[in-house]
Amino acid sequence: MLQKNDPAMVCCGRPVTHREIKEVQETISLFSNLSRRELTETVCEHLNWRRASGNNKLDACLKMLEKLEVEGLLHLPEKKIQAKSKKAKIILTSRTEPEPIIKNVVGDFGDINLEIVRDKGNITLWNEYVSRYHYLGFSRPFGYVMRYFIKNDHKILGCLLFSGAAKSMRARDEWIGWTKNQRLRNLAWVINNTRFLIFPWVNIKNLASHTLGKVTRRLRDDWQEKWGFQPVLLETFVDPQFYHGTCYQASNWDYIGMTTGQGLPREGKTYKTSPKKIFMKPLVKDFHKILCSEHLTGKVIYE
Repeated sequence: MLQKNDPAMVCCGRPVTHREIKEVQETISLFSNLSRRELTETVCEHLNWRRASGNNKLDACLKMLEKLEVEGLLHLPEKKIQAKSKKAKIILTSRTEPEPIIKNVVGDFGDINLEIVRDKGNITLWNEYVSRYHYLGFSRPFGYVMRYFIKNDHKILGCLLFSGAAKSMRARDEWIGWTKNQRLRNLAWVINNTRFLIFPWVNIKNLASHTLGKVTRRLRDDWQEKWGFQPVLLETFVDPQFYHGTCYQASNWDYIGMTTGQGLPREGKTYKTSPKKIFMKPLVKDFHKILCSEHLTGKVIYE
């Protein structure tokens, strides 16, 4: 016979007990005048359902509430119709026009530094550079994000972006060895080098691999300062039609295989891309054990 504390369902990797569902039903009934957003915030607080950064895990909680509604266990307020936000258009300016060829740097690599892009003006400049010179262009990153400028003194040489990892990827997930529920719970501790751009007029041998080495040595601390937790693993994808991934190999990233080219299955939607090389970079020794943990928390710093 099922007990009140036995899992009744699993949502986004989190077991939800019969007792918790009963408490959620009581909360929805008690605060029926609240909006969906406010109810979701309240339920997250009651269930102590947090993201790696410590903020409420609203998307996962709302999925659970909507699933319970479909099963007839509760009734949520009507959804508010939101106007679609217009996609920000990148305007190219003279600030990002091509410059004379650079073949060396002052002080050699000792003067190469990484600057976190923080203020709105520099974010706009970073977006413009990537839109203009990266072969994938610019697309708005979501969730946890960290932008860098690659600089020599005050001269910008390129751009880096780290953001959330791919939701599901067979080669990577088998390589890590985690279960589906472990992946759903712990994916935030894997981050993706989403963009890496050295400007076309910058022709400095080994700059790319040097930059990768430099950023991986500081990224965990930068992430901790901004987001409140430290990632344990990096991933990136390289399109072999354009690049070989030599700089990642030179920086001791592990090549683990190819993507299938199939997008994540979604109801009513399918899409394909060209297969990409997958490179992974552990940031701590025990990343397998950490990512397969049942109780991973952003409050713990892993060595």
